[in-house]
Amino acid sequence: MSEILNDVRLLQGLRFLKGHGTENDFVILPDPDGALDLPPALVARLCDRRAGIGADGVLRVVRSSAHPEALSMAAEAEWFMDYRNADGSIAEMCGNGVRVFARYLVLAGLAKGGDLAVATRAGVRQVHVAADRPGLPGEVTVQMGRAELPGPDAIVVTVGERSWPALNVNMGNPHAVAFVDDLAQAGDLYAAPAVAPASAYPTGVNVEFVVDRGPRHVAMRVHERGSGETRSCGTGTCAVAVAAARRDGADPALTGKPVTYTVDVPGGRLVITERTDGVVEMTGPAVILAEGELSADWLRS
Repeated sequence: MSEILNDVRLLQGLRFLKGHGTENDFVILPDPDGALDLPPALVARLCDRRAGIGADGVLRVVRSSAHPEALSMAAEAEWFMDYRNADGSIAEMCGNGVRVFARYLVLAGLAKGGDLAVATRAGVRQVHVAADRPGLPGEVTVQMGRAELPGPDAIVVTVGERSWPALNVNMGNPHAVAFVDDLAQAGDLYAAPAVAPASAYPTGVNVEFVVDRGPRHVAMRVHERGSGETRSCGTGTCAVAVAAARRDGADPALTGKPVTYTVDVPGGRLVITERTDGVVEMTGPAVILAEGELSADWLRS
């Protein structure tokens, strides 16, 4: 309790922003000097959709030089994305979050548009913030790193009485990708689908359910660990594109040709390209929609 009270004092009068990437939404907390600790209970309260601001997660904006987990990346990236899931748990990576984080840096004058680097728990990510178009902010492209397919081969995802084989894909965080006949088969996704063997995902897993929409065009729903079903998952779309490519017999590292998939999510659309060097690029929108000040009375209540 004392930790929460200490953070309440630090948060009083703190400005926050609200943003989203394909409707995967975040509370953004500028904390350049790393003064906030953000215990899980406080993060969960901020993300509460009825009693808090409401979000799928929190993006804390910290200088890499001010955060112990990012010190080794400070020479490459000035800013560290300290991402927390809606339940307060820490996550290695958030693809939509990186785009929103970069958008905030540019809008706040902390970085210039064009190319910039963002430090994350999954490593430094190179980002390109395109110039705005008339009436529309420019899209943001993130180099998400190389996908790993660590196995085992026999991953099984179960919802109710239905089960599907799934591919284990790691994009800096773990994913189980299952191709289904109908997205409704995933159920309500309030609870995490069962995934076996559990030993393949000792820290939990994001589960994607995928259907085909056309040539190199798929749609998905996702249960994000620590958040439940979200309107979009950036790393999940990357994992889905890689899984679809392997299913379709495409591997850019072997063919020497990049492969691009359009991935529809409930909150919009992302375009994912796997390059011949294995790096996966994600392109999509990022929006900052509001800002405000945390209420001292709400924090104390």
